[in-house]
Amino acid sequence: MDLLLGFGYKYLCLYLPYVFSLRLFVFLIELLFIGCNEQNKQIADTPVETNDIISIQKQGTFAVGGSVKKSHGTFDPIAHGAFNPSNQSTEGQTLHGDHASVFYQIPTEPRNLPLVFWHGYGQSMRTWQSTPDGREGFQSIFLKKHYPIYLLDQPRRGLSGQSLEPKTLESKTEDQLWFGIFRMGEGTSFYPNVQFSKDPEALDQFFRRSTPDTGPLNINLNIEAVSQLFGKIGDGILVTHSHSGGQGWSTALKTDLIKAIVAYEPGSNFVFPEDNIPEPISYVGGTLRTKGVSMEEFQKLTKIPIVIYYGDYIPETEVENPGQDQWRAALSMARKWTKTVNDAGGDVTLVVLPEIGIKGNTHFPMSDLNNQEIADLMCNWLEEKKLN
Repeated sequence: MDLLLGFGYKYLCLYLPYVFSLRLFVFLIELLFIGCNEQNKQIADTPVETNDIISIQKQGTFAVGGSVKKSHGTFDPIAHGAFNPSNQSTEGQTLHGDHASVFYQIPTEPRNLPLVFWHGYGQSMRTWQSTPDGREGFQSIFLKKHYPIYLLDQPRRGLSGQSLEPKTLESKTEDQLWFGIFRMGEGTSFYPNVQFSKDPEALDQFFRRSTPDTGPLNINLNIEAVSQLFGKIGDGILVTHSHSGGQGWSTALKTDLIKAIVAYEPGSNFVFPEDNIPEPISYVGGTLRTKGVSMEEFQKLTKIPIVIYYGDYIPETEVENPGQDQWRAALSMARKWTKTVNDAGGDVTLVVLPEIGIKGNTHFPMSDLNNQEIADLMCNWLEEKKLN
């Protein structure tokens, strides 16, 4: 009996510290669990800023428009099936190309009319995505406002690079040319108080967005592809930039599914009644001419609301700076076009941003530092026209 008690006492002394350590460990785990639950409850009870969340119910990509080219002869999978890029047989084979590529996102609780974003010259759908300095672009801004968005690359540009006609691509050093034409500044110096980020990395990112045409520019091909896009998705609002502005007018003549147009700095291809075509406007390096259509066709532009925005650094009179003078001509023609459409019963609003107190914007207001303010202007106009 004494032996048994001695053994028990020895066992208790040996393992008792471990028992207390285990109890302490369990206690600490329970305490941690309670703390985590309390923290999770606090997180769950914290109001969520819904404006910072993009909820997508559907997204995807597709091609629209284009055609198929076929070579003469008959394709033989044995004789012609080997990959030989230096001397590849095309006999009897096809090539799909000249289409537009589209990326779309449909948010939860979407508004009725989607926004279709069309880029400008030398650009792609990246115009509407993140800004060169890494902030949210119009894609995200308008998704948060519950607009379905469709971003497109027109035929023979960007993701739609498969052209059915050949073109020689040249590597020309033109960054400073476009720096001036896009009204960021002169040479390598930014304009004072410009709204574009002066961070060298932002400018580097901007230049790397440029993308060439992979085939000859064909405006009718572009118009047809965008018309077919609206034929696929139905009613919507067309948002254009620069070179797509004039193409946008012509697309609206081709389809009645475009319910409104928002045009950022259109620079060419203004459409006028053929019996009321204004005189061409000369500028340093070129002449801006217009396109004439029948009055019956022109009347289609009077059936939808249109808003046009121009940024800063655009002179009212002729100047020697080609980058500025080109846009003097464009703005002057836009004023004539606005009056002509409105005189015919249309609803065009022309907004020159410095005239309403918004200064410093470049040719890319959707990428400038105040792009949220620019987006709000557009959103307010859509609300005013009962389009949202």
